[in-house]
Amino acid sequence: MIIQKQKPFEKIQEILQEYEKIFIAGCADCATTCKTGGEDEVAEMKTRLEGIGKTVTGTVVYDTACLLGEVRKTTAENQAAVDQADAILVLACGNGVQTIGDHLESKPVIPGVDPLFIGEVIRAGKYEEKCQACGECILDLTDGICPLTRCPKGLLNGPCGGYTKDGKCEVDPDKDCAWILIYERLKERGHLDKMRQILPPKDYSELHRPRRHMWERPEKKKKA
Repeated sequence: MIIQKQKPFEKIQEILQEYEKIFIAGCADCATTCKTGGEDEVAEMKTRLEGIGKTVTGTVVYDTACLLGEVRKTTAENQAAVDQADAILVLACGNGVQTIGDHLESKPVIPGVDPLFIGEVIRAGKYEEKCQACGECILDLTDGICPLTRCPKGLLNGPCGGYTKDGKCEVDPDKDCAWILIYERLKERGHLDKMRQILPPKDYSELHRPRRHMWERPEKKKKA
């Protein structure tokens, strides 16, 4: 889940200052969960923009705003309203903004949301960062707790000498030390031998940006 927050309305108003006619796009996936760009938030944004004198030519909530095929299909269904707009306000993450922007090259695409991190939805309105999409997952060695993300120091081998007696982190005393959590989980499951493995420095060559991944459909076996 891409955890995100909506930009302050004053900031959106400032960005849209030179545009009169606005088309608003949201996302039924992450933005809806985070309440930044679902049906309700898009409707509210329409009302607020009209309240400051803007003309909203139309609105849409894509099923998934970063899915190019969906963007093409749904945009075509709303093409007249999109064509009338001076700019597209996207209430979705940066992936959604760029997917829509790449498809609508002739229209300025304006972000209305600030993406924060890849996270876990603990409950509505409460989210926690769990993954950095680092390109080389080691969760098999830690039984599902990511030290790169959940340790403020990003230690691949731990714990460090700075954790407190109650298992908290010296960087943030309100948070549990990630490596103490890892130790306790490995101990409980009888996997403490994994702690003996010293991990080498991370290969950050996997993080060269922009990253791409191509999945090739496996060839179907011919019937004999």
